[in-house]
Amino acid sequence: MKNKVESEISKMGEEKKDQILQNFNNFKGFLADKVEKGENLGLSDEQLAKTTEFIANYLSRHEEPRNREQYLLQELWDSGSKEEQHSLAHMLLKMVRQA
Repeated sequence: MKNKVESEISKMGEEKKDQILQNFNNFKGFLADKVEKGENLGLSDEQLAKTTEFIANYLSRHEEPRNREQYLLQELWDSGSKEEQHSLAHMLLKMVRQA
């Protein structure tokens, strides 16, 4: 799954990334769509959380926050332990499911 996510991110153009990340609601919608697709494939909550962790790590290392919500998420992510990051990944899943 990690390789598939990595491949999808690398194929995504800068314009598409900007479109997704420019607005926090766009980001939540994009993540909600990916979570729904993962659920339809039969991924468990734990698998979805691990994928969310991978994406959050990628964003933290490679993308600058584009709005205050992303800045806050990055600060929380970067200051958390592995266990706290895992909990935050579960919370992000819960948030986008309610969107």
